[in-house]
Amino acid sequence: MDVITIGDAMVSLNPQTKGPLRFVSAFDRKVGGAELNVAIGCSRLGLQTRWISRLGNDEFGRYIYNFVRGEGIDVSEVKLVEGYPTSVHFKEVLEDGSGRTFYYRANSPTSTLTEDKLIDSQFQGAKLLHITGVFPAVDKDKNVEVIKKAIMLAKEQGMLISCDPNIRLKLWSKEDAKAALCEFLPFVDILLTGLEEAEMIFGTNDPEQIIEASTELGISYIAIKQGEKGSIGYHNGEYIDSPPVKPKKVVDTVGAGDGFDAGFIYGVLQQWPLLKTLHFANTIGSMVVSVSGDNEGLPYLDDILMQLGEKEFIER
Repeated sequence: MDVITIGDAMVSLNPQTKGPLRFVSAFDRKVGGAELNVAIGCSRLGLQTRWISRLGNDEFGRYIYNFVRGEGIDVSEVKLVEGYPTSVHFKEVLEDGSGRTFYYRANSPTSTLTEDKLIDSQFQGAKLLHITGVFPAVDKDKNVEVIKKAIMLAKEQGMLISCDPNIRLKLWSKEDAKAALCEFLPFVDILLTGLEEAEMIFGTNDPEQIIEASTELGISYIAIKQGEKGSIGYHNGEYIDSPPVKPKKVVDTVGAGDGFDAGFIYGVLQQWPLLKTLHFANTIGSMVVSVSGDNEGLPYLDDILMQLGEKEFIER
């Protein structure tokens, strides 16, 4: 394994028409989940990826399981459990492009994924564990302990830890998010964050102060995602402001941050220079926003290299 991630997944129901959700009668069924999106992104780049999770033993659970397996992801640690319905969320898109998300994830199947279910063999031989703030937020009392156990097992195996705070205030408060993430950060090697999330954690949206606070915790790689403004990266004293890659068109920004994460992880595992890694990750983000859906726009490695100019990019 190159990459392991832990988290829940949901069936995502996207409206076929715009307007208040109560007037929408038809939806497109898709698969969503922050940690799962990163796993899909990594797998499409050619990394050997394992996803640890629980799904309901129902039609939606089997649909997600088969979809993930079809992406080439190791699902040996994904179990279908009775009595826990697979989570669902509905998207609302209004005429002006704004929208809301409605979650139905009570009694989540991941509530059966407890820390005692994590063992050494699940992490042996892997290179990196990716965590986010979403899974802990689903059940902050239990899932924080699950992630702490995963970090401990990963560190025992000499794995890198990457973290995207991915703070969802619909799931928990700023205070709870900060408290949980601050427990993880001293063990993190790669921080992948947006400015707003970093401000919730560090109390500042100044990139230099964020980097200083992160390095004081021992974090080696810091990537600050700025969307259409590009990204900022730091590693071993090198500070780089990487310009954005202009997308062909912007259709849906969902999943762009997850795509960036996958690209940055890939670059680190390939031991690329920071400048090259940031440009690669920015390019993936720009490709994701041109496709509607949570993970449909995550590109394959060949697609990215074709866009970048394979020979020129690889030789950098």
